[in-house]
Amino acid sequence: MIKPLTAAISGILLAYAVGAPAQDAPASGAAQTDATTRKDDKAKEAVNLQQVIVTGTRSPKAIDEIPGAITVISKEEIQHTLLVTEDATAVLARSVPGYAESSQAMSNTGETLRGRIPLRLFDGVPQGSPLREGTRNGTFTDMGIIGRVEVINGPSASEGIGAAGGIINYISKTPTRDGDEVTLTTRYQTQAHSDSAGWKVGATYSHKQQEFDALLAASYIDRGISYDGNGRRIGLNTSGSLADSETRNLYAKVGFNFGADNEQRLQASVSRFRIEGKGEYVQVLGCRGPTDVPPCAVPRTNTSEKGHIFGAKDAFNDFKQYQLQYTNDKFFGGYLDINAYKADQSMRYLPENTEDKQDPLIAPLGTLYDQSEIVVHKKGLRTSWTRPDIFNITGLELHTGIDFGKDQALQRLALSNRLWVPPMHYKSVAPYAQLSWDIGPVTLSGGYRREDDKLTVNSYTTTYYRNRVFVQGGGLKYKEGLKNLGAIWRVDEQWSTFLSYSEGFTLPNIGIPLRNINTPGQSVDKIRDLNAIVFKNYEGGFNWHGEHGAFGATHYVSKSPFGSSLAVDPHTADFILSRAPVRIEGTELTGEWRFDKDFKITGLYSRIRGKTAFWSADPAGRYGSGGLNKPLGVLDINPDKFAAAATWRFLPNADATLGFTTLLSRHVSGDDTRAYDGAKFSYSEQTKGYTLFDLGVNYDLGKHGKLSLGVENLFNRQYILSWSQLAGYQNYWAGRGRMTSLTYTVTL
Repeated sequence: MIKPLTAAISGILLAYAVGAPAQDAPASGAAQTDATTRKDDKAKEAVNLQQVIVTGTRSPKAIDEIPGAITVISKEEIQHTLLVTEDATAVLARSVPGYAESSQAMSNTGETLRGRIPLRLFDGVPQGSPLREGTRNGTFTDMGIIGRVEVINGPSASEGIGAAGGIINYISKTPTRDGDEVTLTTRYQTQAHSDSAGWKVGATYSHKQQEFDALLAASYIDRGISYDGNGRRIGLNTSGSLADSETRNLYAKVGFNFGADNEQRLQASVSRFRIEGKGEYVQVLGCRGPTDVPPCAVPRTNTSEKGHIFGAKDAFNDFKQYQLQYTNDKFFGGYLDINAYKADQSMRYLPENTEDKQDPLIAPLGTLYDQSEIVVHKKGLRTSWTRPDIFNITGLELHTGIDFGKDQALQRLALSNRLWVPPMHYKSVAPYAQLSWDIGPVTLSGGYRREDDKLTVNSYTTTYYRNRVFVQGGGLKYKEGLKNLGAIWRVDEQWSTFLSYSEGFTLPNIGIPLRNINTPGQSVDKIRDLNAIVFKNYEGGFNWHGEHGAFGATHYVSKSPFGSSLAVDPHTADFILSRAPVRIEGTELTGEWRFDKDFKITGLYSRIRGKTAFWSADPAGRYGSGGLNKPLGVLDINPDKFAAAATWRFLPNADATLGFTTLLSRHVSGDDTRAYDGAKFSYSEQTKGYTLFDLGVNYDLGKHGKLSLGVENLFNRQYILSWSQLAGYQNYWAGRGRMTSLTYTVTL
């Protein structure tokens, strides 16, 4: 337990702690820090700008002093991915070992990190809500304005609730050159079909002069329909498609340094993002074969055809974000960071006439189409104070602060204006503190974060499908103390090793159990499935850095005594939550080798396995939860992944990168018998792997700009997305076939 600070400081910041696991992952690229753009030229002269991270610490800290698994995706890696695809999460699937395959959709269904849902941030602001996880928080901005992505792998409480699988922080670009600079980007892509063409136009203006800097960006993307490797249109994703959509993005960030030595900074930013379907196609369901209902002789995936459902509205993601940040490099001998934010997020899904959306008071059963829509409002205040050499002890650093947050979410059926999930109000107060001590080649760290949160839900009535039962409103309090410990030993200039223990905290997608209540006499404060999930993560690994290359390995075990996993409802084919113990174990490898200044190769490997129980403990106390005998399937755990890329500068002004990603085939199965009543349970799942290649070529035209060619799925492989191989609601989708893109960028 960490003692309080002096009275002068403790009046501003409370002393408790945060956990943040991290590992130097050399093959994942290096980060150019903007560190909130504070006087980079003087305050961080002694810091290697290629080896710092701010996620979890909120102030620049050298990667080799943080124990755990970190991946930093550089601007160059982001730009290479953008040559191939505009998908916001594709760069994660290619660069982060434990990240699942990209869904290639507006939805990020199945895109887990180390088998659990990650907390996605944009400049530190949460992009989703643990109250109602709608799998839409991976598409929230134009990737062209992102300067780097910092990924903390594994459960962590450092940035608040929701980081079950880790933290993914997208950090916006920052002006680095004095004066004015304008960058124009145009892009054309096609799959060689008349309705597959898409295009993008974007402009970024940056200004930096003395104490003032500004970044303004705007972009527009028009996407055509997608085709698979067989030249067949791909069906629109039920949870939202990128295909047949338009995207508009506006972003502005301004900052001003002031004070005696410019040690203070005030920065404000505004983000406005909207992606919306064009409504030109409707989905035509496929068939998995003779065992499907209705059956078919030859399997066929979902496809799309021209048309529109009468009265339907377009699917969209509409995200607005506002931030105001104040920093002070010399606040009581340390670095103070105060960040206030407000975010409004709306997500609408495609029309469906499923059983759970019917109501005979509106239309005859089986005829009613409706559209789900999730609305989230949040605001918060994040504070941190970092003081090196605290208590006059060389190398001892204190990082402390307090976070405040308010989150409101609801889900409605937009066409009939019915409430599906009632408004949920969540308040969070979380003081924290973290100590780290550099003792020569060893860094020791430890901390504690206290979550003191409250959930409030008003009384409501469920839908017709759930028997129109009245549910008494109420509130739940969540009080958790979250600890972390870590150590890293820099053996010599090339080798280092680490051990860490960390705890994370999240909520179990509360909207799903609330909307599924179908028996009378229920009250919110007595629903066991609303209890929080606490994760415990144990991790160890090593890293090697040489003159020409680097290599890293990590092994982890993640446990949650009352966890959550996804299953498919046999009646609605929709996702349902299963609350039972969960254990996940995995191994990750990363590597890079530079043969010379013109040629390098990178690679990564990930293997994850997980188990849960077939049943949770009976609320009446008749039996406890089952043993860990049910394997976690593809909805939670990604198949083994291997990826590699080779980059060759074949001319002084030209380079090419050829990469591939392989997901291996996998079969998992398990069974169990419950002693209480003799009930038998079993589960079996088999997925087929695939390998995809992509190619990116850049040609620098000097003052006339840069011309780039990108080819996704270079060999036009026909395949089924891994998570779509599991039978579920309208989810039989093929992956995209070959996509060719031509991008022209010029800086003025």
